[in-house]
Order: sequence, then structure tokens, then C-alpha cells
Amino acid sequence: MKPIYLDNQATTPIAPEVVDAMLPWLKDNFGNPHSPHLMGRQAAAAVEVARDQVAGLLPDGGRVIFTGSATEAINLAMGAVRTREGRKQITVLDTEHAAVRDTALWYRTQGFETSLLDVGQEGLVSLEDMEACLDQQTALVGAMLVNNEIGTIQPVEQIAEMAHRNGALMLCDAVQGFGRLDIPQQADLIALSGHKIYGPKGIGALWVRDGIELPPLIHGGGQEQGIRSGTLSPALCVGLGRAAKLCAERRQEDMAHITKLAETAHSLFGDWTVNGLLAQRYAGNLNIRRDGLDVARLMSDVRGVAFSAGSACASGSGRPSHVLSALGLEPAQIKSSIRLGFGRYNSIEEVEQAAALINQAAENQLS
Repeated sequence: MKPIYLDNQATTPIAPEVVDAMLPWLKDNFGNPHSPHLMGRQAAAAVEVARDQVAGLLPDGGRVIFTGSATEAINLAMGAVRTREGRKQITVLDTEHAAVRDTALWYRTQGFETSLLDVGQEGLVSLEDMEACLDQQTALVGAMLVNNEIGTIQPVEQIAEMAHRNGALMLCDAVQGFGRLDIPQQADLIALSGHKIYGPKGIGALWVRDGIELPPLIHGGGQEQGIRSGTLSPALCVGLGRAAKLCAERRQEDMAHITKLAETAHSLFGDWTVNGLLAQRYAGNLNIRRDGLDVARLMSDVRGVAFSAGSACASGSGRPSHVLSALGLEPAQIKSSIRLGFGRYNSIEEVEQAAALINQAAENQLS
């Protein structure tokens, strides 16, 4: 029996409309988009249509660079610090995704000073603390729009304004918010991913504000605007573009549906404690805990529901969640926390069934 899928922060099911859009580019239309002949030009045209569809959800005054993932996009974006002459300081939130956080820490080995900014018990950064952390040495500030583990929505627009007042660039990891929430207009670099918006895996994108220089991360033929070498996949680009367009068309419908799912879930997990802020939170993310619970055992007992104990990207590392640690949770509390992610294709009935299975297994364990 197929499990109830409630792990939409880790990945989303691919939309049927996206599959239909991709299929021709996986079968007969197999031309290399960098070739000059007719099939190549047709593939290149499809890539540019997809680029415009993605750009339609992003600010004006910039360009979209296709990448193999959001992680690649973030690594490419952070290379901008090498062009900020005389600036050797990087500030990111302590709760950033590992793609930002670990890359920022790696830059310490390259002579940069990296600051991890505290977020407090609710996971929301203090703008006063952010202001105090920035100065004329700051090259880049990183803040994600929606946290992937606890759903907190950060004040990215204000953070970008602070960064600019100090002459720094602002990087926004918008992976969990793209296609769902308004994208910050003041950000300089914006990363996104296909498989978080009902599109394919293996494709991401970086939006770069006009005038910002980026040293290449991957060297070779310079196929993607001279910045990102390697042959683009028209099928993946088309899939990301169609997924973005679908998100734009369905945004209000999707949000209303996901909000109903979240309200139902909140009412069914009354014995659990919510991790993070309730008010300023993306509705599709519910991170909760029950003290004394062994979540590893819980996940084994509830095989009929696909949910998570944190970020899928860090699940194999053996490290406790750095996000929940940043909220001040004790290791035992972190180990008693689960994350439920609601999406476009979930139903109220699925949420009710999942809650019943999880709650029963938790009661059996704690009794």
C-alpha cells in the first residue's frame, strides 16, 4: 500500500502537467540546445521559454541562470564574495540550509570571516542584531525566505535593505518559498529548485541582479551565459518552467488548500508542542515534538506515512538538526521532533489518517 506522503519540504510529487510538457524533450526532440542546426535551435528556444516562465516569478532587472540544483545555485552565488574587493566578512542566519551555512563556513578557509547570526527561540532573526552585525567589511548577507525545517518566514526585504546600506550583497535561498510567497524585490541573488515546486529533480536556477559579477563555479565550454559550463537539459528546463508557470496560475488555490490542511493538522496534534514561530510561518510546514518520544522508533512504527525528522539533506549526516539546536532545544527534544509537510496533492482525509496513525504510535510508545 502506498504511504500517505507528508514530506513536501523534502521533495514534491511531479505535476502531471509538468510530465506532459517534458515528454517531447525526452523522446523525439532530443537536440542539443547549444547546437546551431534546426533541432538545436528548437531546443534552445524551449529553454528560453522556460527561462522566461521562471523569471516571471522573480524581480525585474536580473537574469536567470539554470543550474543542476539549488545547492549549485547557492555555491555559484556565494562566489560573488570574491569580487567584493576589500570585503572579507559574510553573515548568514544560523538556521540557514546547509547549502548556505556550510558554504559560508567553508569560506573561512579562504580568508573570510563568517558570522552565524542567532535567531532566538522562535527562529526569527532580530533586525537589531542583524544591523549590529553588518559593517563596511561585509561582502554578503544570507537569509532564506522560508526555513525548510520549521517554516519560519524571515523579513528578507528588510535584511536586504540593511545589507545594501552597508554596501553588501544579499543572497536569498527562496527554495521553500518560490511559487508560494512573494519573492523579495531587494535581494541580489535568489536560488530556487525544481523539485520543491512539483517539478523535476536535477534542475535549479539562480537569479542574479544586473551588474553583479560571478566567477564561474564550473569551467568548460561556458554554455550557460559563460558562467555555468555543461550541456543544458531542455527537458529539465522545460519542466522547471512549466512548474513555475503552474505555481503562478494556482498560487491562491494552492495556498487556500494547504492552509486548510494545516488547520486540520493543528487541531489533531493538540498534545504536541510546535517548534518555532506560529504566526510568521509557511502553512505547509508543521514541526512538532512530544517530549520523551523516540522519533526513530516512531518512524519505524508508522510506515504508512512518509514524514521526516528534519531536513532530508542532513538526514544521513548523523548530526542533530542545527535549526532546532539554534532554537535552544535540548538534544532529547530534537530527537522527539517530527516535520510534516503539506502539499498540493494532499487531502484532508490523508491528514486525518496520518494524524491518527502517528498519534496512536506515539501513545503506544509513551504509555
